Amino acid sequence: MRYFVGLMMVMLFAMSCVQPLKTLKLNYQVKEDKGRKMLYGVINRGLIANDTAFGWFNENMKYGQPDAAAVNTFKQKKDKFSLLVFGGTWCEDTQNLLPKFYQLIDASGFPENKINLLAVDRQKQTVNNFHFIYKITKVPTFIVLKKGLEIGRVTEYGTKGDITKELGEIVAGIK
Repeated sequence: MRYFVGLMMVMLFAMSCVQPLKTLKLNYQVKEDKGRKMLYGVINRGLIANDTAFGWFNENMKYGQPDAAAVNTFKQKKDKFSLLVFGGTWCEDTQNLLPKFYQLIDASGFPENKINLLAVDRQKQTVNNFHFIYKITKVPTFIVLKKGLEIGRVTEYGTKGDITKELGEIVAGIK
């Protein structure tokens, strides 16, 4: 009997891991962090781009270009994957890299309804224990999903220093 109960718990946990297949509904809180506004939970680009408290987003959208090969790969394979992104509105790395990520999204025409964006607190936790399920230890973390399963991720600046190039390489491997 204990074996059966244990097996059921593992199965339920595994099923909860594929929840990001669907677009998550907005579910966020506004908190204060060191006198500044911080978002926590399921958010979207508009919440950051349209709020002067996060002026870093629009300012940093002006700089740099996404990797051209990644743009083409995202265009060609946009129907085969989705993205799960963890970031902190308080985090300098997120402030630098999230706009670069959205440059790739804009240039490739990747549908924003296939992106789930989760804002973490300073402990890198978020709603619904997604931080635990996806073992988030650093932000930003960009996860590529195919049919709800992780096929690759880029954490912070990645291994090559160009998140758009690394995301493009992950997506290029999708069949």
